[in-house]
This record gives sequence, structure tokens and C-alpha cells, in this order.
Amino acid sequence: MNKRKKRQPDQKKLLTPARQLIGLVMLFFFLGFLLLAAWMRSEGASGWEKALILSVAVPALVYAGVLGIPRVFPGDRLLLSLTNFLCALGVLVLFRLNPDRGISQAFNYFVGVVAMLGCAVVFRFIERWGPLVVLLMGVSVGLLVLPLVYGSEINGAKNWVTLFGFGFQPSELVKITLLVAVCWLLSKRKTICAIGLTGASLLLLMLQKDLGTALLYYGTVLTALWAATGSTLMLLGGMAGAAGGALVGYRMFAHVKKRVAVWRNPWADRQGAGYQIVQGLIAIANGGLWGLGLGLGNPGVIPASYNDYIFTVICHEFGVLFGIIVLLIYLAIVLRGISIARRTDSAFHALLALSCSVMLGLQTFVIVGGNIKLIPLTGVTLPFISYGGTSLVSSLCLVGVLQGISARTQAKLRPPKAEKGTKPAPRRKGGKR
Repeated sequence: MNKRKKRQPDQKKLLTPARQLIGLVMLFFFLGFLLLAAWMRSEGASGWEKALILSVAVPALVYAGVLGIPRVFPGDRLLLSLTNFLCALGVLVLFRLNPDRGISQAFNYFVGVVAMLGCAVVFRFIERWGPLVVLLMGVSVGLLVLPLVYGSEINGAKNWVTLFGFGFQPSELVKITLLVAVCWLLSKRKTICAIGLTGASLLLLMLQKDLGTALLYYGTVLTALWAATGSTLMLLGGMAGAAGGALVGYRMFAHVKKRVAVWRNPWADRQGAGYQIVQGLIAIANGGLWGLGLGLGNPGVIPASYNDYIFTVICHEFGVLFGIIVLLIYLAIVLRGISIARRTDSAFHALLALSCSVMLGLQTFVIVGGNIKLIPLTGVTLPFISYGGTSLVSSLCLVGVLQGISARTQAKLRPPKAEKGTKPAPRRKGGKR
């Protein structure tokens, strides 16, 4: 008994550095919103009172998301810390760009944390997914059909739906339902069914002209397919199919040709089609290593700075070094998700954790690669940071799935508790039981 009592203070000491780090993160955002409030008031801009409210609300959300959730659910603290930092950073940057969007994103952040907890609970306790997979398959196809019937076209893609005054992007929600269905089918060796479901989803996305999301679906499912079968031939065939699909998309859609031409030489039409890329590159260069400072830059000259090009805003005002840190945080999230996939004892949960990690990592690569002119720009959001309720909630739901799988694995590995009235096994010589 005495030895057990002595161990408790040691565990608290181990948690102290983590709590101190969370405290520093909360202080960072508290001071950041206070700085924005002071800057807005000095400039005579309206909304500085909202910045004061967010200076308390956002750190409170970080505290609840990182330290509050593990008190009611066995969450992965590292994963929670990384994702909540990115979410809070998104609220801060968006408020700097537009106070109304910042307030809206803070509400989306709250909804996303609740949705993340809900997904974690579902994937922690539900073991039999077979009866639900058929339903999820129907939901996935049905949601992707909606934009073709009721959708509106934005930036060349018809992927936005407004129902009962509420606008959302169905393809963001299908990320979860499709991955669950495909991973379950692959775990049961129903490869043809998984390929058929993915093919139908990709066809519907092609009809919507939403090639960015189609790329994410294709890359993620191809990785899961390779992990499930171990077939290098199938992987190479999938990569060849991706190249063929890209060529078909280039020839079919005019906006794709335009994006490729602009990517190759944005300076040829720097005041027209290449304006966004040129302004983004200039903003990153002007920011330098250390940035111009929060509120001191001029990100308003970057088109779509609140969604597609928000990473350039971060580099512009916080610096390229901070931008690299943000990318390393994304890398840590992906590696943490892969670690969760490796620890689980279920093929379905391992494939699902891997797929969620790949989806987040691939989406980050696609949008950041487009911002820095590494690859042609596609219309996807930067996970956790870009403006958009559907995008933020779906990204946090993917993390919730990882949280649920991690909690399930911990419960499986935890030794059973001894029943009341039973005595512990006698200690043998040498100190071993």
C-alpha cells in the first residue's frame, strides 16, 4: 500500500510538463486575441470587443479539448493537443482577416469538438459494423448525389448544397462514411465491393467537377487497398489509373487546363488568372523567416485568403519558420495516427486509423503544395485551420475516430481488475509474482 501511494505523486509530476505546455498554448492565444483587440481599437475598427470575448473563449475551448475530454473519455492527449492548437490558430487567423468569420469559426470549433467526442465514443464501443456498412454505403452515395440535384457551382465545382437555409459540402461528410465502409469491406476481403463503392463515389465527384476531393478519396483508398492486400502490382496499377484519370480530367474540364497553365507560369498573367498564386508567393516572401507580426501584414490582397490560401497568411504574419512548425504538427498528427493503427488488434480498425491519417496528411500536402507552387492548386481546405464548418467538423471527426480506436486499444491492453475479496498472487523469490 505504501509503495502505491508513493507512485501517485510521480505520475502527477509526469503530467506537470504537459500541463505547463498547454498553459503556454492557452497564454499564446489569450495574448494573441488581446493584441488584435488593442490593434483594432487603435485603428478605430469595430469588433475589438469580440476579440476580448475570444481571448477567453478560445483558450477555454483548448483547455476543454485537451484536458477536459480525457476526464470523461480516455483520449490521446498528444493528438488532442496538436489538433486543438491548429483549430485555435485557425480561429485567430480568421478573426484577424474577418471578425465575423472568426466568430463563426469559433462556433464551428465548439461543434467540432462535440462531434469529435461523439465519434470517439462510437468507435470505442461499437464492435459489430457489418449491419451498418450497407447503410453507410447508401448514405455515401446519396450524399454525393445531392449536389448534382440541388447543388450550386463554386469555382468550377458543383459541390455545395443549401437545404433549409443551411449550406454544407456533402463530400466532406462522406469522408467518414466512405472510409468506414471501404475499410470494413477490405478487412472482410471484399475487395471488389470496396473498389466498386469507391469507383461510384469518384464518378459522382467527377460529375461535380470536384477533382480535388476526388484526388483525396482516390489516394486514401489506394493506400488502404495496398495495406489490406500487400499487392505492389495493385498499387502500381492504381497509380497508373490516377495518372490516366488526371489526363482525362485535364482534357475534359476547362478550369483544370487553366489551373495547370497558371501553375506552370503564373507571371504570364499576373494581373489575371495568375494573380492568386503571385500574391501568395509575394506574401510568403515578404513575411520572411519571422513574419511581419499579427495584424501588421497585408493579407487582404490575397484572394481566398480565408480558405484556400490561409497558409500563406500564416507565413506572411507569423513567418516561414512558424509555417514549418505548423507543417511539423500535421506530420506529427499523421505519425500519431499511424502509431494508433499499428497498436490495434483489429484489421478493420487498423485500416480505418491508417486511412484517417492518410486523408489528413494528403489533404494538407495538396493544399500547401498548391500554395507554394509545388503542384497545381486544387480547391480543398487546410484541415482544422481553413474557414468552413463542414470542413472543420469533418476533420475533427476523423480525429475522433482515431481517439475511439486508441481508447479501444487501451481498454484491450489494460489488465483486468481483481475481484473484491481476492488476494493478490504470492510474491516469489527475487521479487517476481
